[in-house]
Amino acid sequence: MSRREATLDAPAGGVCCPKLHEAVELVGKRWTGAILAVLLSGGSMRFSEVAQAVPQLSDRLLSERMKELEARGVVERAVHAGSPARVEYSLTEMGRELAPALTELQSWARRWLA
Repeated sequence: MSRREATLDAPAGGVCCPKLHEAVELVGKRWTGAILAVLLSGGSMRFSEVAQAVPQLSDRLLSERMKELEARGVVERAVHAGSPARVEYSLTEMGRELAPALTELQSWARRWLA
């Protein structure tokens, strides 16, 4: 692969793409990558199931991240009627399209991070 192929598309002068920066900031927030990975592998999940899959994550921070991801259109929240009401979270099409990027990041991490 040539140096040109290995670089991201950037305008002349090497200025960072604002959309790339925004995407990295969104996905790179603390615990967001883990939440996305869990939802990618688990499909539609209840809050408690996501919390169990990432045990180091506090309920408060999980709730905050879910709200952020829902507001950005990456996660959708479905409330199912019943007593008590059942709430499930799943990735939207936008969220599912992160799968290849997260897979590549995971491969990179396994190769390069101790």
